[in-house]
Amino acid sequence: MKRLLRDSLLFSFVLVSIGLQGACGKEPPQSGGGGQAGAAASAAPAPAEPLTDDVIATVGDQKITFGEINTMLNSSAVVGISIPALGTPERDTVRITLLDKVVSANLLYLDALKQGLDQDPDYQREMERFSDGILTALYRSTFLLKGVEVSDAEVEAFFKDTVAPGTELTADVRTALKATLRKQRLTEQGGELRAALRAGVTVEIIDAEMDPLKDAGRADTAVLATIDGAPLTWRAAKELLGATVSSTSSDQRREAVNALVDERIMVNKAKAKGLEQDPVFQSRFAEFHKTRLINRQRAKLVKTLEPSEEELRAYFEANRARITIPEYRKVQMVVLKSEDEAKEIKRKIDAGEMTLYQAAADHSIAPGAKENLGEIGWVEKGKVQPGLNDVVFVLGPGEIGGPVPVGEVWHLVMVQDVRAPQYADFAEEKTRTMTRRQYLHEKLDEYTVKLREQEFEVKVDEDKLIRLAQQEADMVKELAEKARQPGSETEKRLGEFQKLLKQ
Repeated sequence: MKRLLRDSLLFSFVLVSIGLQGACGKEPPQSGGGGQAGAAASAAPAPAEPLTDDVIATVGDQKITFGEINTMLNSSAVVGISIPALGTPERDTVRITLLDKVVSANLLYLDALKQGLDQDPDYQREMERFSDGILTALYRSTFLLKGVEVSDAEVEAFFKDTVAPGTELTADVRTALKATLRKQRLTEQGGELRAALRAGVTVEIIDAEMDPLKDAGRADTAVLATIDGAPLTWRAAKELLGATVSSTSSDQRREAVNALVDERIMVNKAKAKGLEQDPVFQSRFAEFHKTRLINRQRAKLVKTLEPSEEELRAYFEANRARITIPEYRKVQMVVLKSEDEAKEIKRKIDAGEMTLYQAAADHSIAPGAKENLGEIGWVEKGKVQPGLNDVVFVLGPGEIGGPVPVGEVWHLVMVQDVRAPQYADFAEEKTRTMTRRQYLHEKLDEYTVKLREQEFEVKVDEDKLIRLAQQEADMVKELAEKARQPGSETEKRLGEFQKLLKQ
């Protein structure tokens, strides 16, 4: 096991050191992504031809790039699948699957626009709140906090005074300490920053509306504060304050309202300074706009596609084999030449004179038995040879069955573990939930197929996709060959790493 762990660590080290995990492009990870491959992206040499700007498909007027698909592919947390190694056929298979998902998402987005979901008042308020949040953050970091800086010397002094001796001041530690110092400084300068923010702005807090005990009878149109005469109403405050709306004291309410006022001022000043044209704002707003419309359209469709009880039961019965996960058994076997030998080996095992592991190593004629000691892993009910299936799936964990004849040889079988069948009984809530999920997924797929056939043109440049995938594979091969050259940087770093493992 120790050797296996060491070899695994060494393999991962080589991948990182030669930059393979990030060699597919330098597009920064999208929100919610990153995955394992993003960690080494900066170490990868730039490919001969930019990958991230190459459009490999269009859905209506929406473009899909090779880099976009690779970003998703490298983000297992997002797509819920393992990350295939660069340059492998498995990676190409997953890439096609992801491209299909992105095409479907774009079809739903265009369908949402066509149906006017972007004009829904709730959606527009949601977008306004998101926009205000980005603008507030941009203004705060770009202007308000510009003077609240922490020097490297201050970080090093703080590190020396507060961190345990022997701790290394890494880049990550330095960043964390700088954030801590900056937060302390912000707290100390809170009053000064608020005064600077509100300079030239007339703010009035309506004290009569600060009592939380009067919330039940307070009208939505009640004004809690004004900013240069513009009102901050109780309705807006409730939406923005969320869980903190039930503050238990007038002072807490007043501070919460003051914070909202500060945010409104920052939004106004951000717009005045043109931060709505900032690339960070544009990118994040566009991504959120598209994602929210897709999710809203999907949720709307789900309501219309919701099956009745009879429809759901009928779907389960028709698709039982796809929904139900059969029983599995983890099995260990010893294969012997004759029934007499099998009976004698079993007698010794039952008497405690021999273990099944010893029997597999010393007597089994199965290929690889000495290495795997007869462990063949998990087997599915109904997928084992008939004679063995009948024995394996009646034994309990730890029980030994046989001898069982299969052809001209005899088997001793032990069940090491059991995985009970899942989603087999429609009366169980988890089975109904799984059935409903698959039903709706299938119906949504049918809906997007119709959109593709009847509403929006989809084009996929297969030649370009194949060319770029091959370019990626060639790059991986070239990097690997360079890493294996005597005296390469990878070889040096690997040698250092091996020394560390031996310590």
